[in-house]
Amino acid sequence: MNIDNTQSQMRKGVLEFCILSVIRQGEAYPSDIVEKMKAANLNILEGTLYPLLTRLKNADLLTYRWVESNSGPPRKYFSMTDKGLAFYQELEATWNELANAVNALTARSGAEDELTPTLTN
Repeated sequence: MNIDNTQSQMRKGVLEFCILSVIRQGEAYPSDIVEKMKAANLNILEGTLYPLLTRLKNADLLTYRWVESNSGPPRKYFSMTDKGLAFYQELEATWNELANAVNALTARSGAEDELTPTLTN
């Protein structure tokens, strides 16, 4: 089994939630989203981000506005719609339930430690 593929699938599963989390904090330019994701150790390429942003906008979860740039073409800044905020809140509740369940399953309890064989002299 390929660990890289499994890790990639796990990241893809939370990507939309993470992007919406960044935008929920305030209007965001795509390269700012990439930087915040990178700072959180969730690397995303702009080639992956733009189609996701378009899909979220087409679902009326995001909106954008154009801002003129002093260096280059105008920039799209994304923000969350009311529908997007409601969707985000549902995702957040799902994430919390999932994270708690995974933490419960992966946490080592004292009872498990007693079952773990130890070497004695």
